Amino acid sequence: MTDKKKDFSGIVTKLGLQPMESPTMVANRKAKLYIGIPKEQSFQEHRIGLTPESVRTLIANGHRIIIERNAGADSHFHDTDFSEAGAEIAESAEEVFKADIIIKIAPPQENELELMQMNQTLISPLHLPTLNEEYIKKLMKKKVTALAFEYTNDESGRFPFVRAMSEIAGNSVILLAAEFLSNANEGKGILLGGISGVPPAKVVILGAGVVGTFAARAAMGLGAVVSVFDNNVYKLQRLQEKIGARIFTSTISPAILEQELQTADVAIGAIHSKQGRTPIIVTEDMVSTMKAGSVVIDVSVDQGGCFETSHITSHADPTFKKYDVIHYCVPNITSRVSRTASYAFSNILTPILLKCGELNGIKPLLYTDAGIRSGIYMYRGNLTNQNLASMFGLKSSNLELLFATNL
Repeated sequence: MTDKKKDFSGIVTKLGLQPMESPTMVANRKAKLYIGIPKEQSFQEHRIGLTPESVRTLIANGHRIIIERNAGADSHFHDTDFSEAGAEIAESAEEVFKADIIIKIAPPQENELELMQMNQTLISPLHLPTLNEEYIKKLMKKKVTALAFEYTNDESGRFPFVRAMSEIAGNSVILLAAEFLSNANEGKGILLGGISGVPPAKVVILGAGVVGTFAARAAMGLGAVVSVFDNNVYKLQRLQEKIGARIFTSTISPAILEQELQTADVAIGAIHSKQGRTPIIVTEDMVSTMKAGSVVIDVSVDQGGCFETSHITSHADPTFKKYDVIHYCVPNITSRVSRTASYAFSNILTPILLKCGELNGIKPLLYTDAGIRSGIYMYRGNLTNQNLASMFGLKSSNLELLFATNL
C-alpha cells in the first residue's frame, strides 16, 4: 500500500467513516385503524356492520375495534364472540364514539351526532327522507368525512351494499306480499300462487334491477303472474335471461302502467337512484284506481319512494291504507333477517377497511378508489353531494378540487 493510501485510510478510521449500504425505498407503514361500532338506536334496527369473523381478520391486521355492549345481540352475535375475536367491549356509546371511524347501519340519531368527534369518518346510509338541514350542518360543523352505503361503487361500477341488501329485499318482499294478501293481515284472502282451477295473484314490479329480478324470480317460484316495468331495455332483457322465462315486460309508459296496476294484486317499487331522490313513478291518481285490498310495497322508500302515496313506516307498525290499498313502506326491510344482512354488510366492509389500512388512511383510499370516492357526500366538513346541497340550499364543493387544494 502506498503512503498516500495509508494516510487516506487513517483519516477515514479517525473520522469513524464506514462503508454504507446503498439507499433503498422504504414501504409506507400501514395505518392502524381505530374503528367504533355503537349499538343501533333506530327503532327495530337489528343489524350490525361487522361480524365476529370480520373483527378477527381486522384485528389480525393490526387494527383496533371497539364495540358497544350488546350491539350484535339482536342478530345473535354475543359480546363474547367479539371479545374472543379481539374487540374491546364498551359499556357506553360515549366510549365508542371516541374512535376515528364510526360504522353504523342506520344514520346517526340526533344524540349520536353530539357524541361525534372532530374530523371523524362516518360510514353509514343516508336515508334521504329522514334528513334535514340541521342534521347536515351538524356533520359539517364537526368536519366529518361521510361515506354513504347507497352511493358506493365497486370496480365494476355496481353498488355492492345496495346489491346485497337488494337481493335480500327482493326475496323478502314476495314473502311479505303473500302475508299481506292473507286474511290474517286484513288482506283479500288470496293465495299468491293460486291452486288448480283458481288463478294466481298478479304482481307488478317497477324496476328490473337486483330487487326486481329477485322479486320476479321469487314470485314466479310461488306461481304468481308477473309484470315488470323499467325504462332500461337492457335491464329488462337481462332480467328475462336470469329468470329463464318469458314474462310481460314494458318500458314505463303511464297508460300501460296504469292499466296493469288496475288489475294487480301486488305492486312493488324497486327503483334505485344513483344520486338523490327516487323519481315518483306511480301517482296518487294511479293508486286510487287499484283494487281494494291490493298491496303496495315500496322498497325505494329509503330514497323517497317511487309511489306518490308512500311514507316511511316501521316494523312495529309496517302498513297503512290509502284508497283501501295496503301500503308497506319500511325502509330497512332487510332488518327482518338481520343476521344474514349483517354478514352481507361485513363481507363488503371488511375489504374496504383492510384496503384503507394498507393505503395508510381514508384520504389515500379516496385518491386511488373512484368507487369509494363516489360514496363520499361530505369530506372534512365540506358537502360534496350536489343533490344534497340543492335539497337544503347549501354550498356544494367538488371533491377533486378539495384534493387539489390539499384540504
